[in-house]
Amino acid sequence: MMKILNLMFCFVLFVGQVVSQPVLSPVVNDQLSPALSVQVNGFIGGKLNASYQNRILAQDVDRLVAPFRNRTETSCWQSEFWGKWFTSAVLAYRYCPEPKLKAVLDKAVDGLIATQTPEGYIGNYADNKHLAAWDIWGRKYCMLGLIAYYDLTKEQKALTSAGKEADYLINELRSRNALIVKMGNHHGMAASSVLEPICLLYARTGEKRYLDFAEEIVRQWETADGPQLISKASVDVSKRFPKPKSWYGPDQGQKAYEMMSCYEGLLELYRLTGNEKYKVAVEKTWQNIRDTEINIAGSGSAMECWFGGKELQTLSIMHSQETCVTATWIKLSQQLLRLTGEAKYADAIEQTFYNALLGAMKLDGSDWAKYTPLFGQRLEGTEQCGMGLNCCVASGPRGLFTFPLTSVMSAKDGIRVNFFAKGTYTLETPGKQKVDIIQETDYPVTGKISVKVQLDKPENMSFLIRIPQWSKESALAINGEPYKSITPGEYVKVQRLWKSGDLVDLNLDMRGRVVRLGKLPENLAIFRGPIVLSRDARLSGPAIESIINPIADKDGYIKLEPVEQKNPEIWMQFKALFLTESYAEGGSQPISVEFCDYASAGNSNEGHPIFRVWLPQLLDPRNMDEEK
Repeated sequence: MMKILNLMFCFVLFVGQVVSQPVLSPVVNDQLSPALSVQVNGFIGGKLNASYQNRILAQDVDRLVAPFRNRTETSCWQSEFWGKWFTSAVLAYRYCPEPKLKAVLDKAVDGLIATQTPEGYIGNYADNKHLAAWDIWGRKYCMLGLIAYYDLTKEQKALTSAGKEADYLINELRSRNALIVKMGNHHGMAASSVLEPICLLYARTGEKRYLDFAEEIVRQWETADGPQLISKASVDVSKRFPKPKSWYGPDQGQKAYEMMSCYEGLLELYRLTGNEKYKVAVEKTWQNIRDTEINIAGSGSAMECWFGGKELQTLSIMHSQETCVTATWIKLSQQLLRLTGEAKYADAIEQTFYNALLGAMKLDGSDWAKYTPLFGQRLEGTEQCGMGLNCCVASGPRGLFTFPLTSVMSAKDGIRVNFFAKGTYTLETPGKQKVDIIQETDYPVTGKISVKVQLDKPENMSFLIRIPQWSKESALAINGEPYKSITPGEYVKVQRLWKSGDLVDLNLDMRGRVVRLGKLPENLAIFRGPIVLSRDARLSGPAIESIINPIADKDGYIKLEPVEQKNPEIWMQFKALFLTESYAEGGSQPISVEFCDYASAGNSNEGHPIFRVWLPQLLDPRNMDEEK
């Protein structure tokens, strides 16, 4: 049995919460711990506030609880909505602990617990349909929400209720002699993603039956009936199983959201056991998703499944880039970031956050898109299961509110700056004193970031700041003195005696970058910093379908000029010179074409403007390889 300590390790992202009862110490500790408190300002602060007020606080909690009272469901997934909304609301409350939201959280927990049967069941399925379809998936989200509330408040009733729910599930499976990987949909991934709250329960209670159940889930994964998430970790996520007869049925092994949810649970089990094969399986799968699925906006999937989409992203894709996938990709990457401290995970999160995630969010934060293409329109999704929202409206804020407390994090030896956003970040130093990290920046409008350190007494510690992979020409100065050791895609580590008022200035490379994909035909897109640029029908220039070719230098950089902003719906706008298709002997003269950030493209309160990221190019037979 592991050593018992009076220390709680994290729920999802938030660690360091001291509790009154003993809990298990993890075998593997995270490299990074989130900030104690944060105030984000500027553009990102506005997005957080909009979602807080217009999505989190606006939710009708009674409507989320109602299905648990009725218990008549046979196939749908109403029971996920309470937990999805609730876990995002807890993240929002940790960022901004307003009494009004706390009262809503209290009401939501009391309402849910009141529906629990004497045997322990919290769910909405009819008695004769238990364990079917989305029943266990919904129980997972109830447990995640109750554990989040326990971590926030230390109220035992929530942990007790989650434990009763877990015990009921374990006993029900045992009494029916049922395998969890044969329950529900998607090669058992939906049901067996309950691994995550089961691991969290074991960490908080020390009850070995939860560890035993977690290990049994993973054992079943590797059977012929299971999703084989460990043994197939070296196989492309889109090729692990044959194409199923029913796309959304039990045999669908490429379901993106559910697969990543299982891997989140596997990381929790790794923390508890130290079994290296669990971590390796997640790392291999994460890298495979990044290499074969994640598109230029930082997300992926078609029809909610992996499909080898990275190389196909220039095509018009059916139901592209589900927001549930976007948010879960961020959450999985955040798990790996805090576990390993590796910069590649922060690079991936940043790309997804600024493009796919913000692009899915309605301007006022009240709604989230179900799908967001790279070419076409941003269209509203419909409600699901008669709940007044759909799964992606519930999931979007779960990705959004991971950002504040992980932008600047504590490490064993000092401070780690992962993301750049204007605000004040309060953390604990290795010497156990409070430190304020104050960022002054309008990033990513510009690449200028100023970070001030404020603490009561000088302390020798490390200060690490991320240099994004795309920033090939960066400049860093400490109190005005240039710092030379800078490598793109890594953290700069400065070890010194830090005093209050010390200043770190970072200038990142915000030149426009032309990226290319495919040959027949080739397509082009433009990045500026972490931002994918897009054409938009509201902006000046030739028709969206016109063939235009950027005037770039030999290294692929293009000169972008800021455009004075007149449309309040657009965050950033730039213009650059392009050549248009021409049949004249001398070719065409350069014309100015305007672009905006992907998050703003087609994102309007007035209609659905057409937008386009990838720019198709003319096929030139002179550039084709000869047949061998």
